[in-house]
Amino acid sequence: MVALKKGTEIELVVENLSFGGKGLARVNNFVIFVERTIPGQRVLVRITRKKSSYAEARVLALLEDAPQAISPRCIHFGTCGGCLWQNLPYEEQLKVKRDMVWECLAHIGGLAHDVVLPALPSPQIYYYRNKMEYSFAARRWLSQEEIDHNQLQKPRNFALGLHVKGFYDRVLDIEECHLQSPLSVAILKRVRQFALNSGLPPYNSLDHTGFWRFLVVRDSKHTGQILVELITAPDLNRSSPIEELASILLAEIPEITTIIHGVSEKKAQIASADTQEEISGPGYIEERLGDFHFRISSGAFFQTNSEVGKILLDQVQAGCALTGREVVWDLYCGTGTMAIGVANDARSVVGFELAEEALADAGINARLNNVDNCEFVLGDLKGLLDDLSFLVERYGSPDVVVTDPPRAGMHPSVIKQLADLAPPRIVSVSCNPATLARDVKMLMEKYHLLRVQPVDMFPHTPHIETVAILERK
Repeated sequence: MVALKKGTEIELVVENLSFGGKGLARVNNFVIFVERTIPGQRVLVRITRKKSSYAEARVLALLEDAPQAISPRCIHFGTCGGCLWQNLPYEEQLKVKRDMVWECLAHIGGLAHDVVLPALPSPQIYYYRNKMEYSFAARRWLSQEEIDHNQLQKPRNFALGLHVKGFYDRVLDIEECHLQSPLSVAILKRVRQFALNSGLPPYNSLDHTGFWRFLVVRDSKHTGQILVELITAPDLNRSSPIEELASILLAEIPEITTIIHGVSEKKAQIASADTQEEISGPGYIEERLGDFHFRISSGAFFQTNSEVGKILLDQVQAGCALTGREVVWDLYCGTGTMAIGVANDARSVVGFELAEEALADAGINARLNNVDNCEFVLGDLKGLLDDLSFLVERYGSPDVVVTDPPRAGMHPSVIKQLADLAPPRIVSVSCNPATLARDVKMLMEKYHLLRVQPVDMFPHTPHIETVAILERK
């Protein structure tokens, strides 16, 4: 057996995919995780990290491709961290994702019986994203051709695109992307050209200088509306060219219906503005999920794949099993998608949300859909649920609780309070099978897990949405 240590080079055959998307190989039953591989590939790798129970490695050479491998569409495949599985047939992706959900529930949640259904596919596996956040950077990721020939094809100190996986300060200039609309890419290229010629530098995350920070593009798949937000550092010299850029974008891409200028003084690389100014348009776009109509502001959360958002909503409606008599609480309600979607079948719905902008959208969305039995409450659930007796007296004891927390899952105190509340049914939506398993495990003393339905919101990536149905014992 080869003595494995950091720097060791070894040939491996990838057996399957692990949670998070890494390939899994073994040497004498010792597990090695390999980035950017799929089952069946034979690869030469170098060990980059060695632990007592596993190692991590990166590919030096692909010696033999997997029998089921297909040609990826994108020229950036293998560099951009967005699409890890474009070379894996979609039906195989769905099987892997379903298995990942079950493995998390078994290993983290401690479940002994399999309650995970086959993953529901996305109707569209390309051009499905309705939002993309691009980053400006003062350090551009160089192509292998540039490195090999020692000849720069573009300025090295300017980039607008996506972060290369594992490098917070390096950005890959995106020339094409098959997850978002062609118009989104056209906007990206036009903004890059203008910003590069403006003379104003991109933001440097190392010394926190520079002007250009983020470009956010939202486009509705059903109304055709497009929102563009340009987030910059404060304009200390009052020389901002944003209005000039907005005029150019509106003239060249008339599908754009709203342009917003956001200003951020945060040092953290988060595409969120401290202040916003509407340069053109109403400041939002509108989208439809089936028969429902939603208004989406620039910073509000909305399901990234509109077609799958409708499928997810259908699964939540089915999971709630409403008869018209129930009180529903919707935790982490965002812009009100789930609350409004189940309202017609419930006696009343109460949505709880921390983000003020999202909650304002939720109220507007209820009115847009002629829903008058929804009420939305602003606040942090960790604090709001401290006084359960007040909430029950004010809004009624819930028969069903819907939860759709951020990727980190529910705070442990929220899970404890939810268990104390003990509604007859919980419908838990999650974008992270690991935190779903952790949260479910904490509820199992009082609840049975009836079923888990994976829903593929993000083709070609390791991410998967789930809808878990729990019933009180």
